[in-house]
This record gives sequence, C-alpha cells and structure tokens, in this order.
Amino acid sequence: MTAAAKADVEPSQPPAVAESRAGGLFGYVLTTSWVHQLPLLALTVAVFLLEIVPLELQRRVVNDAVKHRPYGTLLLLGAAYAGAVMLQGSMKLGLNIYRAWVGERAKRDLRRGISAVAGARPRAPVAQGTAVSMMVAEVEPVGNFIGAAVSEPLLQVGILATVITYVIHIDRFMGAVAVALFLPQMVFVPLMQHAMNRRTRARVWLLRELGAGLIARDRSRARRGAGDLSGIDRVFGLDMRIFELKFTMNFLMNLCTHAQIIMALLLGGWRVLAGDLEIGGVVAFIAGIARLTDPWGDLVNYYRDLSVNSVKFKLLAAAIHDPVAATPAAYQQRY
Repeated sequence: MTAAAKADVEPSQPPAVAESRAGGLFGYVLTTSWVHQLPLLALTVAVFLLEIVPLELQRRVVNDAVKHRPYGTLLLLGAAYAGAVMLQGSMKLGLNIYRAWVGERAKRDLRRGISAVAGARPRAPVAQGTAVSMMVAEVEPVGNFIGAAVSEPLLQVGILATVITYVIHIDRFMGAVAVALFLPQMVFVPLMQHAMNRRTRARVWLLRELGAGLIARDRSRARRGAGDLSGIDRVFGLDMRIFELKFTMNFLMNLCTHAQIIMALLLGGWRVLAGDLEIGGVVAFIAGIARLTDPWGDLVNYYRDLSVNSVKFKLLAAAIHDPVAATPAAYQQRY
C-alpha cells in the first residue's frame, strides 16, 4: 500500500482500534471500556459472594424442619431465601444489561472503523467484500465477548471458589472427596479444549479465504470453483472434529458431576446415620455440587471464545489498519 493510500485510510480509523493493535483483544477492551469494567467487576464480586446464601438457607430450612422448630422460623428463613434470590437475580440482571451495553459500544466502534475504511477504498473489491463479511458476521461475536471479557471469568472463578469453600466448610472430608473427583476435569478439559481451539482458528482463516475466493470468481469468470469445494469440505471436516471433541468432553464432565452426587448421597448418608452430619448438610452439599457444573462449563466456553475472538479481532484490526493486507495471504498469492 502506498503512503498516500495509507493516509486515506488511517485518519478514519477509530483511535481505540489503532492504539490497541499491539495489545490485541484485551488491549482494545482496556482502551475502550476500562471505566466501565470497574463497576462491572464490583457487581461481579457481589453476585458470586451472594452465591452461598441460598445454599446456607436451604440447609437451615431442612435442619429446622427435621428438628420440628416453630413454623414461624421456617417462614422467616423462606422469606430470607426469596429475598436473597431476588437480590442476586437483580444484580445479575444489571450485570448482564451493563455487559451488553459495553459490548454494543464496542461493536459500534468497530463497525464505524470498517465502514470508514470501506468508503476510503472504493477500488478494492476484495477488501470491500471482506469489509461486508466483517461488518455483518465477525463484529458481532467480538463485541459480545468484549462486554464480558473481564467480568465473566471473575464471576465464574468466584462462584467456583465460593461454592467449593462452602462445601468444604459443611464437611471437610466430603469436600475433599468432591474436590478429588473434580480434579480429572482439570486435566482432560484443557487438553480437549486446546485441540478444539486449534481447529476453530483454522476454520476462521479458512472461511475468510473462501469469502475472498467468492469475490475473486466474480472478477474472473474463467476460474472454476474446485478450490472452493475443497475448502468447503475442509470446513466440514473441521466442524465434525470440533463437535466430536465438544460432545465427548461434555459426556466426561457429566460423568464426573454424577460421580460427585453419588458420593454425596452414599458418604453423606453414612455420616448422617453415624450422627456426624445433619441431613440439611447433605442437601446443601448436593446443591453445591450442582452449582459447580454451570460455572465450570462457562469457564470452558469462555476459554474457547477467547481463543476464537482473539483471532477475529486481529483480523478486524488489521483490516481497519490496512484492508488490502488483511485479505488472506493465499488469496493474494493466487490473484
């Protein structure tokens, strides 16, 4: 690209995109939304700290019912449970809406940059076609990720740590066994997720290359679509490998979760009969194990989204900086 052409493009870039290219996706997050990330973090901490309140109230209701306490006490605990759920739910609602707002601002910023660059390069059909693809399909997941980039992992790690701590507090022995049954997931989940991430990154690049190829065929009718068909078959193969890994990982995670529940029923029942644990503790323990599944799954999804959206953001930032250079290298070699 000539210096004059770069001058036509670069003044139209959103400053945040230009400044954060070296820092990648998180550099862009901090550049555009650090002021809003702080209240998001505060809301996140409040939400995961409230996570143990319903568990503790469940335990107290069951224990008081078994001990034939006055029914008024149960009513008070029930009202406290409802209040805690409403408070936590309201905070989650506010957190989600705030996240969405931050993400939509990022989408608007990126789309403005793409639109400005596309208008500045009217004679670059490949770059124009790539810009249309990015504007419609690629900005959306990146913007959604940006809204939750910092608060989401903190929320899920906070819930995991809070619930595990509470489970151990109820009964150290049962808590230790539950954590031991949870540890295998710490091994096979990252390995399988890493394998999925590699295939997902390859899929993103391949789809971008296919898009550039479609535009090129409009410019040169003599070219056949055999290369495109081969690329489509490769995308199909990558998708199937991703699905196989994803569903196998979900199957193994479910097995570990049910193993923890079976342990809680058998070991907890034995300790109740021995008089070492109250029945409410078993109920709260099983509820706590169930609450570990969602945040752990969400952390796995976050890791996958981070990998994919980091690649997409690099492509978007490169396209805004230099739309011609951002087209796939294989395309430039062929055409």
